[in-house]
Amino acid sequence: MVGTQLNWDQYATAWARLHGGFDPRAAAPVVRAWLRFAYHVGFVLGRLRVSPTAVTVVGVLLCFCVPLFAVRPQDGPFLGALFVLLASVADSVDGAVAVATNRTTRLGYVYDSVADRLGEAAWLVAFWLIGAPGALVAAGGGLSWLHEYVRARAVSAGMREIGAVTVGERPTRVSVALVGLLLAGLTGLIDPDLAAGTITMATAVWVLLAGFGLGQLLAAVRRTLLEAG
Repeated sequence: MVGTQLNWDQYATAWARLHGGFDPRAAAPVVRAWLRFAYHVGFVLGRLRVSPTAVTVVGVLLCFCVPLFAVRPQDGPFLGALFVLLASVADSVDGAVAVATNRTTRLGYVYDSVADRLGEAAWLVAFWLIGAPGALVAAGGGLSWLHEYVRARAVSAGMREIGAVTVGERPTRVSVALVGLLLAGLTGLIDPDLAAGTITMATAVWVLLAGFGLGQLLAAVRRTLLEAG
């Protein structure tokens, strides 16, 4: 029934069904702890009748704060990193609210995917504003978008499993954005010019992981669809 609160085991089963069969109870300790944290927050917000869409909107607004604050002198990158962290929490919690309260919908899935792409674009804009080359930033955004597009098209073509957990998944992008901004802030305290070089390195790491992850995904999709077909 819509709006019924699920316990952790029920939630984990429902979550796995929505994520290609990947059971959060069998995940690595850090991942399991993060997903359980998101579940508890989502459970509380569900009790408060906060909708998943409202959490998604908050997450997008937090992402838009990243480029706005990242260019502030001295503490800008640190503030940008803080907003990336808060946005990533919101991104996990919106889905947790939907699953924990049994309010998952196809439209909500679309909203969440669009919000993720908008958020990552905002983070990359922050990279560019701090000093990363535009071409490198565009490459990072394009490869990440292509990664998600390939998976979506593979699912529509009949792939029923997640295919592969690649090095270019969204948690990796969150980590690169968070660590990159923190390091840019630290090096910027030493010399403001170092921040641009640091964020350029972070963008290059994003591009390399996104490119390699895309290759992993394409190989997995090809193998899965050929076996199915």
